[in-house]
Amino acid sequence: QNFGLAMGVGSQRVAVEKPELANTFNVRRYAPDALLLANLGAVQLNYSYGLDHCQRVVDWLEADALILHLNPLQECVQTRGDTDFSGLMAKIETLCAQLPVPVIAKEVGNGISGSLAQKLINVGVGAIDTAGAGGTSWARVESERAEDVKQRRLGQTFADWGIPTADCIVAVRAIAPKIPLIASGGLRNGLDVAKTLALGADIAGMALPFLKAADHSEAALETLSDILIAELKTALFCTGQGNLQALKHSQVLQRLP
Repeated sequence: QNFGLAMGVGSQRVAVEKPELANTFNVRRYAPDALLLANLGAVQLNYSYGLDHCQRVVDWLEADALILHLNPLQECVQTRGDTDFSGLMAKIETLCAQLPVPVIAKEVGNGISGSLAQKLINVGVGAIDTAGAGGTSWARVESERAEDVKQRRLGQTFADWGIPTADCIVAVRAIAPKIPLIASGGLRNGLDVAKTLALGADIAGMALPFLKAADHSEAALETLSDILIAELKTALFCTGQGNLQALKHSQVLQRLP
């Protein structure tokens, strides 16, 4: 709220299954003007979740949009993961048509390809969040919390699986020049943000830097936010760009041979 930043919460499935936890997502009172994004796993649409559940999590947060996260690898690694992704696109299409707020499709660290982005756009998804490889690996996380040898091995084998964030941005932009595009997955500073915007993203997202700061203190969060903005402004200044829109259309980013 203080810095004008958007925020997407973690999966609200825990509150759907344990309603007594719903109030832990009641953050709108602290951020009356911020862009807030609700969050559920897309695969849950194949496990009895429907419009009512999705509307419920949006209402708890007073959210501006709903993120549907796609996490097939994470579900595969989990010993009792929800792996029935069959026919999911049709259910996403129905939800997009019925839910009164936009639906954002997001990966969880393995990236969204151009072809998948096209399918998601075709069924009515209003924005794409790349969540590419390079940041948190949920396969590795599941390996660390493994309940058996098979889960541990699967997580280790696929720890680095995925499409890098930069490649996701380029691929999605190639097939959808106008779709709102969020770049996330491995971003750590304001220069990373500038690079993703120069590649064609509209918004940049990061988690780990904020979680580390929050674990320290509220003051550390404020300092981090101030530094990130300063880093982004410095990138603009040093590339001769007056604002973020200019950076997006400047073609100042060059690939090294």
